[in-house]
Amino acid sequence: MKTSLISNIGLLGLLLFFFSSCEKEEERIIANTDGTGAAFTASATTLTLQKENEADQAITFTWTEADFGFDAATTNTIQLAPAGSNFDNPKEVVIGGGISSRSYTVLEFNALLLSMSLPTGINSTVEARVKSQIAGSDAIAPVYSNVVSMTVNPYTLISFVYVPGGYQSTDPTQDWKPETADSLISPTSNGIYSGVINFPTTVGDDALEFKITPAKNWTVAYGDAGNGKVSTSAPDNLSVPGVGMYRLTINLNENTFTAAKYSWGIIGDATAGGWDAADTDMTYNNGTQTWSLTTDLKAGGLKFRLNDAWDTNYGGANGTLNQSDNNNIQVPAAGTYRITFSLADNAYTLTKL
Repeated sequence: MKTSLISNIGLLGLLLFFFSSCEKEEERIIANTDGTGAAFTASATTLTLQKENEADQAITFTWTEADFGFDAATTNTIQLAPAGSNFDNPKEVVIGGGISSRSYTVLEFNALLLSMSLPTGINSTVEARVKSQIAGSDAIAPVYSNVVSMTVNPYTLISFVYVPGGYQSTDPTQDWKPETADSLISPTSNGIYSGVINFPTTVGDDALEFKITPAKNWTVAYGDAGNGKVSTSAPDNLSVPGVGMYRLTINLNENTFTAAKYSWGIIGDATAGGWDAADTDMTYNNGTQTWSLTTDLKAGGLKFRLNDAWDTNYGGANGTLNQSDNNNIQVPAAGTYRITFSLADNAYTLTKL
């Protein structure tokens, strides 16, 4: 019995030593997983992009593999962000492991820059780096390369989607025709399209319904997938709740959709109804992003109002909009006028016909 007890004690000690050694080894491995980020370079640091060169190669990013202190499969991600943002909300391109470079044509890199909502036609400073992390593991923090600073100047790449629907039935020959439907615009082709569509009537079962197509045909069409989502496989039409003008926004990056009542009109003692009547609504042109109206006016003042309320309104002088007090736009004499209003240009026109 004594011999057995001694043997058991010896076995227990050996096991404790074994587990202690494993624990120390595990601690040693974890302690070395701080890692060293990749060495990152770019083939160019000043890029003025031009549409006529869109098929040419614009830039190549190259990097080494990060070192985590042990052999492991890694995933690399290029991150791009405006200078000074500390990569707070970077644009990310996942490359994967085993790849040490990524090239972009002018068209591809321009689209990538526009997806960051950078202005076109002027220089912006963008920073780039590579994030490396152990594939399939969230327990070990990623490591980052050095940062490369670039001066970039993307070009405008406006794109459209189209809104065929029942609102087109005011001309029965054009009802639900993508080729003649109104459009939503993405000024920088970043996948987010917006525009204002007028739904003038509830006459007809589908007067307030529509779909969205990326081309002027029915090859692909986005329908209502529920809960603010859209899908090309959804059979149900999208819709608005009632008559009026609505700002429609579709985000094809996230397949989401919103519709909000949105109209601008004029009000004032220069209008037939004066300051106390309803606004005289204007019509929106999605292509020029301009509201317009031709109407009879009296000598007096007027303002532009959003959604028939004083929460957002503009006056001005000499063709420039402003929101200061006592800023009524003056109509010098009675007559028929063509009026335009553009928040994109912060401008208005008042032209007697």
